[in-house]
Amino acid sequence: MRSTILKTALGAIIVILLGAAPAHATGKPDTFALPNGFQPEGIEIGPGPFAYFGSRVSGDIYRADLRTGKGSVVSKGPGTPSLGLKTDGRRLFVAGGTGGNARVIDLRTGEVLKSYQLTADPAFVNDVILTGDSAYFTDSRNPVLYKLPLGRGGALPDAAVTIPLSGAIQYETGNNANGIALSPDRKSLLIVQSNTGKLFEADPATGVTTEVDLGGETLVNGDGLLLSGRTLYVVQNRLNAIAVIDLARDGSSGKVAKRLTDPRFDVPTTVAAFGHRLYLPNARFTTTPAPDTPYSVVAVKP
Repeated sequence: MRSTILKTALGAIIVILLGAAPAHATGKPDTFALPNGFQPEGIEIGPGPFAYFGSRVSGDIYRADLRTGKGSVVSKGPGTPSLGLKTDGRRLFVAGGTGGNARVIDLRTGEVLKSYQLTADPAFVNDVILTGDSAYFTDSRNPVLYKLPLGRGGALPDAAVTIPLSGAIQYETGNNANGIALSPDRKSLLIVQSNTGKLFEADPATGVTTEVDLGGETLVNGDGLLLSGRTLYVVQNRLNAIAVIDLARDGSSGKVAKRLTDPRFDVPTTVAAFGHRLYLPNARFTTTPAPDTPYSVVAVKP
């Protein structure tokens, strides 16, 4: 009898302790803050549960632990933007926006390993993708791709190569080529044109483009891209939405299966995945920025 009473009491204590545990104790935050005034743009996740964000005002790189939402600046910027980001596991490749440049940063130390002035003309170097042997950057103002051909062991080149974009894509007023990703078969590059809402395949060797058949759907305000298998996520920034596209294996066609929205979206620009979540920084383009303007990152389920 005494043993039964002790077991019952112990069970009650365990239930009370479990019930008293905070809801976030075993889960990652689905919203967390970035520094006030940071003006985020790009995001990249990994290695591990660490997310990197670029500031479009200072170029600082901020790293956050997705388990807690806490973080700090790990690389000071040059005073020009840091937009699209991609990592090869040890280095971060950074698109330099209006600076017309690209930087490669050591993830361990935050040191800039190499900086490239991609063009002397007015430019908006917007996003970057790594293909294994090269890094490709888009320019929203100029119909070109910038390529960093990587050498043995990922060795960085002395200079970038400029590849003119031709074929179906036609540059117009406003933001043109923006987000970039690999096609499912990894043979071509996918590029979204923000102002027209069109999606293109580009030959990485020649820059020749063909339009991806989306069955009449458009991706206006298309920004960051994320490919997962044959699913392409396209952030439509000012629409506060993510278009989810089922692509053909060769990337030549696709169908918008659905659009994801969330009341926490405030002009998200791009997206990265970790676990079973998509993470997006709120760029807040419709809010006049100030040093004390708050910014946040939100996580949603795909």
